[in-house]
Amino acid sequence: MTFIDPAGETAAYLAQLPPEVHARAQAYTQGGHWLLLWGTLVAIAVSWIVIRSGALNGVRNWMESKRPRPWLTAFLVVAVFLILSFILSLPWALYAEWGREKAYGLNNQTWQAWLGEAALSGAITTIAMSLFFAVIYEVIRKAPKTWWLWSGGVTAVFIVVVIVLAPVVIMPLFNDYKDVPAGPVREAIQKLAIENGVPSDKIYVYNGSKQSSRYTANVAGLFGTARIAISDSMLKSATIAEVRGVVGHEMGHYKHNHPLWMAAAFSVVIMLQFWLIHIAYPTACRLFGANVTGLADPTGLPVVVALLSVIGLLCSPLTNSITRIAESDADVYSLEHANEPDGMAAALVKTIEYRAASPSRLEEIMFYDHPAVSVRIRRCMNWKALHPAAVAT
Repeated sequence: MTFIDPAGETAAYLAQLPPEVHARAQAYTQGGHWLLLWGTLVAIAVSWIVIRSGALNGVRNWMESKRPRPWLTAFLVVAVFLILSFILSLPWALYAEWGREKAYGLNNQTWQAWLGEAALSGAITTIAMSLFFAVIYEVIRKAPKTWWLWSGGVTAVFIVVVIVLAPVVIMPLFNDYKDVPAGPVREAIQKLAIENGVPSDKIYVYNGSKQSSRYTANVAGLFGTARIAISDSMLKSATIAEVRGVVGHEMGHYKHNHPLWMAAAFSVVIMLQFWLIHIAYPTACRLFGANVTGLADPTGLPVVVALLSVIGLLCSPLTNSITRIAESDADVYSLEHANEPDGMAAALVKTIEYRAASPSRLEEIMFYDHPAVSVRIRRCMNWKALHPAAVAT
């Protein structure tokens, strides 16, 4: 039996990229950590500007001068706030989401194309979040002391609806999704799907290279809309072993119902965040100089968003850990069912350019929503050492 040294093989995989690539990936990744802080400060500044403008009070007063419809007033006030926020934060977004990505070679779009997609995404977000907060404000009016508790259920339903609709309504607006073309890759994916009880007719390739050359795949949807999709950038350069390893990972998300349990987990987190907002809201209103009649007044949404930005930043180690647990579980599923430790390791190496491979444990916990690449490759090599017969077959 051939001896396998997991540590040595992990080091060999990481050494496939020269030191300057690792240094660039580290600079990109750690710079992204700072973006979280600056993005939070931008959100606070935008909220303060909107409050001081009095625009939301004008919308509320205009609506209340007509036939009172609290839910419609909330919907329109939220929509106006989100539109103003999009406009005010656009220069920051242009830098953080396009310019910086372009500088690191991770964005294939012109700024005009990026802006078009950003506007479309902003419109979808405005409609969805206006509906969400209109419901939340209705809950606040009905249960002013315990609204934060009920908000968990509202959030869970909202997340599930978005997950169900995303693959059939939202994602096709940004990319074209087609069946993986006939050939060895399609045959390998179908065989793996059939072996693992995954629908083999819902595995697609999408033109992700339109936005980025990132080597990626994803699972989306629930129930009848669930599907697995791989980027054309990955399809063009991946070996069969890499495809099996990556698609096996996505099948793990599907088979273990990760979207559902993550929706439940994030709903609990958001409920706790709303509880903190319930406590901190009066003080925050005074600091912002908000002219509101109470928490049920939708013109106070900028204060809520500012608080959510700060609390969300502080909670990011928790939310990242929730996602990282699911990603680790999907890795294990792939190893156990696709039996491609080297294929997955080779695929992971190709993601290092946008995700530094070897962060400290503290950095990984605080900022990484996926396990570090070095950790994932080591897991693959450990599994390979323990299951040489499974790999050989």
